[in-house]
Amino acid sequence: MDWPLRPATLVDSEASDQRSHLRYPISLEVEYKLLNRGHTKSRGSGRTLNISSGGALIAISNQLALGARVEVIVDWPFLLDGIRPLKLVMRGRVVRSVGTSIAIRTEHRKFRATSGSKQTTSPH
Repeated sequence: MDWPLRPATLVDSEASDQRSHLRYPISLEVEYKLLNRGHTKSRGSGRTLNISSGGALIAISNQLALGARVEVIVDWPFLLDGIRPLKLVMRGRVVRSVGTSIAIRTEHRKFRATSGSKQTTSPH
């Protein structure tokens, strides 16, 4: 399905879920860690279904419990200075879990440059 690049909006004015952040329907690879007292309890991967400054909706291969603490690492589609890959690291809680989709509310987020680089020009 092709998604238009515009914020997702509520269609039902009676929805109990009044979002304060615009959501953007974008599909990016993610890895996640289920956290327990600062330690990694389990790991998994998936794809974002939409993302905002306040959280993300993510399709994963298993269910996570409401209230679970997670760290989500998103492969960001832009390079730092045109050469260094970026990761968006978000920590938060699962606020909705339906089937194999989870919604997380972000409590902390930061960009992290990875040590690898992607070559943008030929070495010859």
